[in-house]
Amino acid sequence: MMQKIETLFVDLSDWFIAWLQSLGVPLAWADGILLLIQFLCIVGIILVNITILIWLERKVSGFIQQRPGPNRLGPFGVFQTIADALKLLTKEDIIPSKTDRWIFLTAPILFMTISVMLYIVLPMGKDMQVVDLNVGLFFFISLGSLTTIALLMGGWGSNNKWSLLGAMRSVAQMISYEIPLALSLMGVVMIAGSLRLSDIVAAQDNLWFVILQPIAFLTYLISATAELNRGPFDMPEAEQELTAGAYTEYTGMRYALFFLAEYTNLVAVSALASTIFLGGWQGPWLPSWLWIIIKTYLVMFIFMWAKWTFPRIRMDHLMAFSWKVLIPVTLVNIVATGFGLYIFKGIGG
Repeated sequence: MMQKIETLFVDLSDWFIAWLQSLGVPLAWADGILLLIQFLCIVGIILVNITILIWLERKVSGFIQQRPGPNRLGPFGVFQTIADALKLLTKEDIIPSKTDRWIFLTAPILFMTISVMLYIVLPMGKDMQVVDLNVGLFFFISLGSLTTIALLMGGWGSNNKWSLLGAMRSVAQMISYEIPLALSLMGVVMIAGSLRLSDIVAAQDNLWFVILQPIAFLTYLISATAELNRGPFDMPEAEQELTAGAYTEYTGMRYALFFLAEYTNLVAVSALASTIFLGGWQGPWLPSWLWIIIKTYLVMFIFMWAKWTFPRIRMDHLMAFSWKVLIPVTLVNIVATGFGLYIFKGIGG
């Protein structure tokens, strides 16, 4: 029974390919159709997951701050997020007259598209990857860095000095923290000997990399928090600073797209942390796809806990912390990992 649950989605994919071929569809076309359906499923999962996450973060923040959180609409306030989504859908779509119209309209769509594309290489369970690239980790980091372009487009296209300043702060922060984030993953790549995410999961069969690379895991969490513009590193859009940062001139569903993309990135970054450091889909008793969900939500809870516990820090302190602390620490960790591997191989003969 457990084996059937484990291979449920893989079996469905195999059955669908076989059914299409029985209808006379060539294998290449069948694979393309399956790829499209998998992408649409990812979009659907993201939308449902974000609805749950927004409600969950409100509840977590309420618990930490000793207040009830959403509790009026539906049991435990579960319909509050749906009501908010309907409100945003019905709000007037205002486009300021002096904006760079095409850049202004394209920015939220590009931001959301890049965020969804990150899921293509993430292993959702055993043999459950849309594309298993041999440079999957490199693809994830490279594609994720493009979100800086979408943010800058939003700030520049708004023709608003506060939006532009907020966008420039976001881009400076994200570029500064991309470096230690990428360097924190290099130790894992050195141990696993591969950039393929499925190989990195397989290398943790006996011991999770969080045990071998605790400093890298900590620097990854800190860098990812800044990369996501989440508290306590959300200075580019802090209320007392620059209103809503790059999103100031956006309304209705265009604003919601930026908001959805931030949560989409949160899930993707948490899933990558689970894959790289926490053994991915590996675990006893439960199906592999359920283990990756549990681990991803555990990492997301850490992000939520940090956001609603620690106060914001000054922008200059935030930037200095990356260049003067995190980058040197990650470089030392890479050297220590290389030295450790050299010693281990020498002992192993």
